[in-house]
Amino acid sequence: MPTPIKMPALSPTMEEGTLAKWLVKVGDTIGAGDIMAEIETDKATMEFEAVDEGTVAEILIDEGSENVKVGEVIMILAEEGEDIEEAKAAAPQKSDATSETVRAEPVEALSSTSAPPATKKDDPSTGSGRTESGGSASSSGDRIIASPLAKRIAEQKGLDLSTVTGSGPNGRIIKADVEGAEAGEAPDKADAPAPAQAKQPSLGGDLDAPYEAEKLNNVRKVIARRLTEAKQTIPHIYLTVDVRLDALLDLRKQLNASLEADGVKLSVNDLLIKALARALQRVPKCNVSFQGDELYQYTREDISVAVAAPSGLITPIIRDAGRKGLAQISTEMKELAGKAKDGKLQPQEYQGGTASLSNLGMFGTKQFDAVINPPQAMILAVGAGEQRPHVIDGALGVAMVMSATGSFDHRAIDGADGAQLMEAFQQLCENPMGLVV
Repeated sequence: MPTPIKMPALSPTMEEGTLAKWLVKVGDTIGAGDIMAEIETDKATMEFEAVDEGTVAEILIDEGSENVKVGEVIMILAEEGEDIEEAKAAAPQKSDATSETVRAEPVEALSSTSAPPATKKDDPSTGSGRTESGGSASSSGDRIIASPLAKRIAEQKGLDLSTVTGSGPNGRIIKADVEGAEAGEAPDKADAPAPAQAKQPSLGGDLDAPYEAEKLNNVRKVIARRLTEAKQTIPHIYLTVDVRLDALLDLRKQLNASLEADGVKLSVNDLLIKALARALQRVPKCNVSFQGDELYQYTREDISVAVAAPSGLITPIIRDAGRKGLAQISTEMKELAGKAKDGKLQPQEYQGGTASLSNLGMFGTKQFDAVINPPQAMILAVGAGEQRPHVIDGALGVAMVMSATGSFDHRAIDGADGAQLMEAFQQLCENPMGLVV
């Protein structure tokens, strides 16, 4: 009996994802724990491991397919010793046999090629005679058997499946059949995509410059939604201090000399992570989050660190940073940053955090105001260190100075408490021995 493999929920907030890449092909034998695909969630690209054993009989969703609902069947797995072609032919009956489970899933894209065509045909919300769960209904009322992938491609091309001859088992319409068909065979549906295409030129507004439209990936969509929500719902207050870095840089140089034999090289950012965590220990009123009628007071400093990844901004977390040594913070940060850039972060490595740090100093940015990452109540934005005129022991001199701006949720953190945190951060950076004790 073939086993339908469904789109997994790889994070608590995932409702749909992009099937970025298949790592198996039809005919491959897989075992429990084997990596079958890479799936792009709303946070990162993650590996999808096999739970069942068997042979890949059919891949229903092409790699690169977007907006694949959680629970949608993406592959058919044949049992050991089962003929692949027989598994393909039996797959519709398998979906029908588990229709109760399918209907229990909170998605609409679960396809069953053997359900009665009247299930969706009589539903006015579909807007046509096409049936999501049983293929397309022809004008004579006969059921058309087609794979979910074939139906998806046919819908995109505007094809009428009743005009396509299936070459699969029992006349089933498969991917190759619809790819070779001409869209002109279904003039009534060929115009369906036109409204979406007609809107594209309006994206340029009054600008007449040439442009190329690029679809947003899931990570960028989530970033856009969360930042919009943050700016619309969180009353931000911004507090800036100038921090003299000379002592911090000298300490870093000494520590790196002593840690060289251990293969550890501290970055300035590693020290700033520790400084923010220690400042939160000194001013615990800023290690909070606003939760409607409650204020959560955290007893651990979990610092989310903004990292630019190919898919978009992501914030891996250094947990309990206030109690970790600088060498441990540096090692963890390098590992997490590498995973973030490769899209390999696990949910527990980026979900959570009690405060955030964003450092754009390496790009030469002098100062900026960062947007709070809800439900956190503060984020520290760090600019570039540069030589500036500075008063040293009552006399004007030149020092290496960095501007740091804290963004605070004014519902949870008063201005005075935020100012105390910024002062504590400044003191820890200018007297950095407090970071190693």
